[in-house]
Amino acid sequence: MSNRTIDVLDAVFTLASFDMLPESKYITAFIGIMIYSFTLLCNLTLLVVIAANRSLHEPMYLFLFNLSVNDLIGISGIVPRVISDLLSDDRHISFPACVIQALCIHLYGGATLLILSVMAFDRYIAICHPLRYHSIMTKSTVKKLIAFSWMFDFLLVGGLFGLTLRFPFCKTVLANFYCSNVFLLRITCATDTTLNNIYGLFITAILHGIGLFSVVFSYTWILFTCFKNKDSDSKTKALHTCATHLLVFLIYEFSGIIIVVAHRFPNTPQNLLNLLRMSFVIFPPSLNPIIYGVKTKEIRSKLKQVFVHRTVSIIGNTVSGLQKARKTAQ
Repeated sequence: MSNRTIDVLDAVFTLASFDMLPESKYITAFIGIMIYSFTLLCNLTLLVVIAANRSLHEPMYLFLFNLSVNDLIGISGIVPRVISDLLSDDRHISFPACVIQALCIHLYGGATLLILSVMAFDRYIAICHPLRYHSIMTKSTVKKLIAFSWMFDFLLVGGLFGLTLRFPFCKTVLANFYCSNVFLLRITCATDTTLNNIYGLFITAILHGIGLFSVVFSYTWILFTCFKNKDSDSKTKALHTCATHLLVFLIYEFSGIIIVVAHRFPNTPQNLLNLLRMSFVIFPPSLNPIIYGVKTKEIRSKLKQVFVHRTVSIIGNTVSGLQKARKTAQ
């Protein structure tokens, strides 16, 4: 490796190119635009519905609100840039933009696990200790749990990037189509990255450990409580609510596992590998609002009210306008 260091503040990095025919690039970009637009619409609708209805200012929906914000950070960190690169073939990115993109991706990954962990704890209290729920999940507690999720994630990821950015950079070409800590570390002048590797494994174990422990612990007690409950309606409602959260958690974990497994096969086509890397920030953000919107009765009811009211208002204004036009013509 060359010992010649680079002034990163003025440096322009080059991302890996896509091995595609021009026609394929345009089709892929069009699909990306559709997916990104759909994800934006779904998550922003969910955010507006939760923010505008005080009846939804309950812990579960406030956690869901933060999950949607985090999903928007994740998908917006990669997809718009990838679409732009596909359409323009411009693979250059400034150092600050590269670091911001990498931060968005890593913050998204960690915050997802922490927010889902807090949501699992919320469901555990609601089902296993219903009489104490409102005394435990107070507004103050909810704010602290949300603040903890974001701050703890920021501290862990900040430490990860601090260890990488302590090294000078010797190269400007990344072997990936988007910036991430791993690929940034590979173009530094570092000769010993043992501490970085240990810390990376540490935060991965911490975040996934918290996620898995919270889900296993919470749902073990939830299932135990449901089986003891003789009220079939309450049991069904509890399991239905938990199934939504569990499905979202499994989609996220499955998306991450696919990437890990794909990297273990050296003969995996590069384009397929790129697609699998994208799935990590495409599937969870695009599916989460659909799952919660369809599965959660309260959100589904509010969405119907909003769209029915809007439709009736548009029809009423149209009819009123036609009647006025007719009177004027007469």
